[in-house]
Amino acid sequence: MPDDREATVSVVIPCYSLERWPMLVTAVESVMKQDPCPAEIVVSVDHNDELLRRVREQWPDVTAVANRFAAGASGTRNTGVLRTDTPFVALLDDDAQARPGWLAGLLAPFAEPAVVGTGGTIVPRWQRERPSWFPDELLWAVVGTRDGVDAPTTVRNVWSASMAVRRRAFDAAGGFRVGFGKRGTRPRPEDTDLCLRMAARVRGHWVYVPDAIVDHCVPPDRVELPSLIGRCYQEGRGKVELARAFRGATVLDLERDYVFRLVPAAVLREVAAALRGRGMAHAARAAALLVGILSAAVGSAVELVHLRRARLTMSNPGSVSGPPILVDDEAPADAAVAGGRHRAAARPG
Repeated sequence: MPDDREATVSVVIPCYSLERWPMLVTAVESVMKQDPCPAEIVVSVDHNDELLRRVREQWPDVTAVANRFAAGASGTRNTGVLRTDTPFVALLDDDAQARPGWLAGLLAPFAEPAVVGTGGTIVPRWQRERPSWFPDELLWAVVGTRDGVDAPTTVRNVWSASMAVRRRAFDAAGGFRVGFGKRGTRPRPEDTDLCLRMAARVRGHWVYVPDAIVDHCVPPDRVELPSLIGRCYQEGRGKVELARAFRGATVLDLERDYVFRLVPAAVLREVAAALRGRGMAHAARAAALLVGILSAAVGSAVELVHLRRARLTMSNPGSVSGPPILVDDEAPADAAVAGGRHRAAARPG
């Protein structure tokens, strides 16, 4: 656990839709029950005046702020972080519920100065029974983590649905990349992008804490095949954008291992089980994996074509190296996260 003098933490919960109000209520109330109690709970609202008003009426002791940047999850989270003044900031999605011990678990690894951020286990909370054809290897498509890690371990990235950051490192990296993030239901790997930049900027690392658990709501439409295809397609596009922003393919080493090692092994396992007469659900899971990977491949190809066309139409192709990161010049010098005037942020080397 960090030193008592620094063990103060705020929690930021981004939100955007009144339709998700019941889930937001659950998220906020789960944070209120945490030990340690956060110094501040900030609900950051993405361009929705009615939702902002309702948050302020529901929780007078909760800080409600309006996204001051372009619509999307990145700007909404940055707005919330800018409002805090604690050395650590945790983030929880509005459709997630933190279990007891979540916040304490995320804070513990910060006792090591080199830790820039932490993340925890995300357990899917299926609103409808999980389909028998849905494999564990695609849990990421519904923002869920897989079992397999029993103790805190160093990782490349964590999910922003359940994350804590060392504020100094977050500020040094420029916060979430505005313009490169989830907007509505269109996903982008803004959390991976942030993790890579924070680690590179201050030469630190991220820690995954399996005992810091949240339950994440999975509505029925998210586990229908068209939704899965769309999610995988968008993931393919987003990862190509990510590789472009970092000027290299090595940033996708984990994805390459997933596609060429983990998925083929899972497909063979499921097909073998089906052939041994264990049920057609195994064959269906193998098919779902293949459909997911194909969808991601199509998305990657589409994004590559899009980027190639964009380069052809640019008057100075070499002048752009990914979406700009904005910083807030009105914020204190040690709290310059996305916002304000344009300023180039340092890129990982």
